[in-house]
Amino acid sequence: MLSLRLKAIASLIKKKDNVIDIGCDHGYLCLYLAHLGCAKLIASDINQNALNNAIANIKKEKMEDKIMTVLSDGLTNINVKGFNTVVISGMGTSTILKILADAHKLENIEKIIVQSNNDLFSLRKVMNSRGYIIKQEVVVLDKNKYYVIIEFIKGVHKYNYSELMYGPILIKKKDSKDYFHYLLTKNITILNKVPKLKILIRMKIKKQIKIIKKILVSN
Repeated sequence: MLSLRLKAIASLIKKKDNVIDIGCDHGYLCLYLAHLGCAKLIASDINQNALNNAIANIKKEKMEDKIMTVLSDGLTNINVKGFNTVVISGMGTSTILKILADAHKLENIEKIIVQSNNDLFSLRKVMNSRGYIIKQEVVVLDKNKYYVIIEFIKGVHKYNYSELMYGPILIKKKDSKDYFHYLLTKNITILNKVPKLKILIRMKIKKQIKIIKKILVSN
């Protein structure tokens, strides 16, 4: 059964999309997309054992004709010709940005769907500086953990600090309220643990609390 996180990623993919899933783990996303009707898919991983798991699952479901498997560090060993979508999930922002640093590889890629485990501010900021805008954002609670999925497409737009920190789409979504309540509680808890003498740190946390409260009021 596909996790809520992977279902949220899949919700941003259309039947006509040809998808490269980097860091495919067991290949569950590609299998789900194949059943939905996506005709051209690549399941890739840097780890041979993880890729072997994907290969076994693909063979089990007789999807070898729809899903190609590639052992690769990011996009290094992948021929991107004929593909329009790249998915990277379950990694840190620094790793994701390194994978997406090769502009030549991404030349014909129309959409990049990312779920990072940390530092969404840097992810949004750097991708924006590389010529991408945020088309869609989804937040999902899966096994008591929140995951933010971002869809980037090529374009030019300048985002403000709040949009880069919390997402230009998410801050306007009413169904994101629980997520922002969670962030508010998290920041208040952190603030209560920071010694009063650490003024600069406390000021930064208070700034985040103020922004989150403003987002919640506007929603």
